[in-house]
Amino acid sequence: MADTTPHDSTISPFRIEIPQAAVDDLHARIANTRWPDELPGVGWSRGVPVGYLRELAEHWRTAHDWRAQEAALNAHPQFRTTIEGQRLHFLHVRSPEPDALPLMLLHGWPGTFADFLDVIGPLTDPRAHGGDPADAFHLVIPSLPGFGFSTPLAGPGMNADRMAGLLTELMARLGYRRYGVQGYDTGSWVAPRMGRLAPERVVGVHLNAMISFPVGVDGETEGLSEADQRRWQRMRDFNDGYLLCNAKRPATVGHALHDSPVGQLAWIVEKFKELTWPAEGLPEDAVDRDRILTDVSLYWFTGTAVSAAQIYYEEISAAEWSAEDGEGEWGEGAGDWAPERGTVPTGVLLSAHDVTVRPWAERDHHVVSWTELDEGGHFLAMEAPDVLTAEVRAFFREPRRPAPGAHTGVAGGVQGA
Repeated sequence: MADTTPHDSTISPFRIEIPQAAVDDLHARIANTRWPDELPGVGWSRGVPVGYLRELAEHWRTAHDWRAQEAALNAHPQFRTTIEGQRLHFLHVRSPEPDALPLMLLHGWPGTFADFLDVIGPLTDPRAHGGDPADAFHLVIPSLPGFGFSTPLAGPGMNADRMAGLLTELMARLGYRRYGVQGYDTGSWVAPRMGRLAPERVVGVHLNAMISFPVGVDGETEGLSEADQRRWQRMRDFNDGYLLCNAKRPATVGHALHDSPVGQLAWIVEKFKELTWPAEGLPEDAVDRDRILTDVSLYWFTGTAVSAAQIYYEEISAAEWSAEDGEGEWGEGAGDWAPERGTVPTGVLLSAHDVTVRPWAERDHHVVSWTELDEGGHFLAMEAPDVLTAEVRAFFREPRRPAPGAHTGVAGGVQGA
């Protein structure tokens, strides 16, 4: 693997090359898993069922072809660089269309840069995928700091604002003067911060699987539409056990996840079960089983169970969290989640699973586009890549038109193109 030093500003080519000893160790650990007993008849109501997890783990050990998955990831140009002491890994896929708009795609937790594999071709080369070449993008797809190969974390304090600063600098380092940002989940925290930090450069922000919070002002839950009331109720009813662990003590459970691949698998696959659509289905009904296992494998091989959870600690610890009768509720400190309203044009895409409350989203963002789907879950890039592709293309048709004298392309001599 290519490497960079903490003070090296160069952009170095990178390939994923997991040692065979690490693959063999993974398989051996799965084979030696100590399985617990299970209460009969409880299904998924108390966590991931043992029977389901055993079968999935065995598939991971015997049928999941990591080398094929690794080759698919390495089929796209990858790079690493270091900014302010933080190592950043990213895909940089240039469109064959010279006037393509640069676009950064930001993943969430428990996702990775690999979430976007199915949209890379249609977004960079719409001509080859039955689309309009005027909708083409140059894509930059980073691993967020603390995730995947953007490790180790440079230190505490890596919140969404700091991530936004690093990624804005990355786009500048690549020579992009004018670009869009798309993000979901954690990416939907970071993308708007990039717009606030560099409004003269970010032409538009597109978000899915975003969360908008109450901030403790009088009347903010009154007058909500029926749909927004349902979303607010789903947010309050959501099983937030993982969130509390990540936000309060990410290292404690992280020791177990770092040591046990089946523990890491259970921790992540439960989120795929809860966050994919339809709710009554199994995770692999929405996302290909081997794609899920590639996601888990990236967390395992990079040892990022603890570092990837730090973003929850950094962001949620900034707000006051109170627990009443075992249910978390946002208190007055939740106002820290509502920074100064952004000015960059923002598009919001809601899947059938999302809990975004529109008035609160419009309070925080300059929302110019709002689309609600009757399908899809949290991981739209994997669950419904065609839908996400179409929505991203449509949203950026207006922002991609350059202002007089503006430049969207890459400056001459930029590395990593």
